[in-house]
Parts: sequence; structure tokens; C-alpha cells
Amino acid sequence: MLSVILGGGAGTRLYPLTKLRAKPAVPLAGKYRLIDIPISNCINSKVNRIFVLTQFNSASLNRHIARAYRFDRFGQGFVTIIAAEQTPGSKDWFQGTADAVRRSLHHLNGYRHSHVLILSGDQLYDMDYRKLLEHHEANDAAVTLATIPVSASDAPAFGILKTNEENVITEFHEKPPQDELDGKESPVSPEMEQQGRIYLASMGIYLFDREVLHEMLDANPEDHDFGNSIIPAAIEERRVVSYPFEDYWSDIGTIDSFYDANLMLGRAEPPFSIYNPDRPIYTNARMLPAAKIQNSSVQNSLIAEGSVIVDSQIQNSVIGIRSFIDRGASVKDTVFMGADYYPWQPREERTVAEGPERSGIGEDSHVEGAIIDKNVSIGKRCRITNRDNVQEGESDTFYIREGIVVIPKNTSIPDDTII
Repeated sequence: MLSVILGGGAGTRLYPLTKLRAKPAVPLAGKYRLIDIPISNCINSKVNRIFVLTQFNSASLNRHIARAYRFDRFGQGFVTIIAAEQTPGSKDWFQGTADAVRRSLHHLNGYRHSHVLILSGDQLYDMDYRKLLEHHEANDAAVTLATIPVSASDAPAFGILKTNEENVITEFHEKPPQDELDGKESPVSPEMEQQGRIYLASMGIYLFDREVLHEMLDANPEDHDFGNSIIPAAIEERRVVSYPFEDYWSDIGTIDSFYDANLMLGRAEPPFSIYNPDRPIYTNARMLPAAKIQNSSVQNSLIAEGSVIVDSQIQNSVIGIRSFIDRGASVKDTVFMGADYYPWQPREERTVAEGPERSGIGEDSHVEGAIIDKNVSIGKRCRITNRDNVQEGESDTFYIREGIVVIPKNTSIPDDTII
């Protein structure tokens, strides 16, 4: 089985976090990147031949993958980036998910394989793909789609699949309105039925027999997307089976979902754990020291390595690598991504050229309900709380998306600022 991870498009719904980076390169949980989740799932599932298809703002993603995933020369594993490229057959960029895979098949064909696993680069979940393959083969499927039960209120946000008692998918409905859900229910476990989660949503995880993938892509050269085109056609022509998945899963496509997923990880018993020794999450090993916390109060939060917190209060937050939070500061319900350098490091000695002189949160500042991107400097006595409860807005130094204040990367917020 080969794995193909889709790097995604422009990531406009995650802007400004995607202003300078691809969506899968957005930091997660203080020290990881979103792309680390599907790659780690692959490695933990012994699927160690991985292709990552990239196109938009891919420099930081390429750099992270090159640093983080170096397999030893005695194995046959690899993580290879395939960027959109001009070829004799096409002068265009990738036109969609299916087009990206179609135009990358010649790279895949250089390796012996019988199945192709297609994944998204911006989801948070833990799945053993070996069980997916076993389910695929046991059901004699040509294509298997991972599905998750959702309620009627959530169903309009997804592609909804209808299955029979044998898990065979018989219908596909792209984001059906809530008043048109009658008859689109599928058999689910008693637990899911009790919760009202009786509709099966596509997770954007597809397992194809190699020949079937080639045939479907060749037969529909003008169809550029799996969800809208290739999968509905496959359901009509092939045996397409659902692989029901009932654990935690989040599609991190919006500022709101990114914010919620991060803060969830700091709970006492989160539905998704980053502390499973049998299913580690891999990333770039930065060799940073342990976090230092002096005379501070920390509740339900993650504090990444290399951070220094002095006489401060941290509550329900994620504090990223090399964060510096000065005396009298308070951080609540906030994702603070940290920095690429220590604030006391002279500019001429840094490996990165961009960023303010001193990153971090200054004395007596209060930050609540915000996402602070990397290398941000928040001055002294600032209050970043969305005091007026604005839902959408922006200025030169901040954005407000779904009521969440977002400070873009490398921004400096002057002393005494109120947002």
C-alpha cells in the first residue's frame, strides 16, 4: 500500500494562518504541524512509502518534511514531496484532488504496490490503516471510504453517504440541506444511533485498488475532484464500501475548528490523546530544553519545550515552542504558537531573519480567546480580548474570524494596545 497525502489548496478559510504557509504546515498543539498527523498515522500503521502532493505556499511544508522525516538507508521507507509541475501533458497547476493524483501517478508507478491510500493533510485523528485495508479486502471492495457518523445538525457540512447492511455505499449526497435528509440514514452502531448520529459523512480518506484508481482517473479526465466527481462515479460503477470510524476526528479547515481542536488537547481527558506511547506523533526533533515555569499558575494547558513563563497565569491554552511570557501576564483560552527563536537572542545570531526584536507576551498583558501566530511580539499592558465581541473584522495587525482574534506571524503589537 502506498500513501498519498493531499497538501490542500490555498486554505482561504484558515487565513491568515495560511498567509505564509500551506494549510498542512500550520502548527498544532504547540510543537507539531498538521501534516504530522497523517504521516504519523502512516508510520504507526507500517505504511512507510508516503507521497505528499503540494502546491500553495509549500516552502515551509517542504522544509519541515525534509527535516523531520529521514528514514534510514537500510529500510525502504520515504516521505517524498511531489510539487505541482509542468509536464509535456499539462502546463497547468493541479486543478483539484483527483487531478493532483492523476498527474502524479507516474511517480507512484515507479514503486510496486497493489493499493493506493489517499489522505488529507489537515485532519486530526488516529487511525490504523492496516485495519482499513483488512476491511477493504474482507468486503471485496474496489474502493473503500472511511466514514464517520454525524447528527442531522452536522450533516449539511459534509458529503453524506448512504449504505446498506453490508456496508456497501449506494448513494452519495454532497452537503445536503437539513430539510432534505429524510431517507439518507445508514445503519450505525447502537451507541451512535442513541446519540442521533445516523448519517455517514465522508472523511476524505479513500483506499483504491491500484487498477481501479487508474481506470477511474483515465475514464474521467475532465473530473478534477474526488468528492464531487470520482467517488460518485465509482459508487455507480464499482463496489464501494464504507469503513465506519467512531473515534475522534476533526477536519481542521476553519479558524474555529483549528482553535477548538487545539484547546481540546489541554483538557484533563481529551477525546484525542497525544500521549499514547503506542501511537506517537512524529515531528521535527528540535533538541530544545524543557519548559521553565517560575511562580506561575497553569491550568488545563499544554506548554511546549523551550518556553519560559514568569509570574504569569495560563488557563485553557496551548503555549508553543520557545514562548516567553513575562511577569504579570495572563493567557486564557488562547493558542499561542511560540517562536522560531528566543527573545533574548541577538538578531544577528538568529537563523531566521524575520520577526520582531523580542517575541512573546510583555508584562501585565492579558490575552483571551485568541490565536497568536509564531514570532509575535505583544507589548506591555496590552489587552487582547475582543472586548466588543466582533465576529468578523481586520486591521493592519490583527484579524477577527468567527469571534476569535488572530494575530498574524511576525507581527508586533505596541505597548498598551487594546483589541
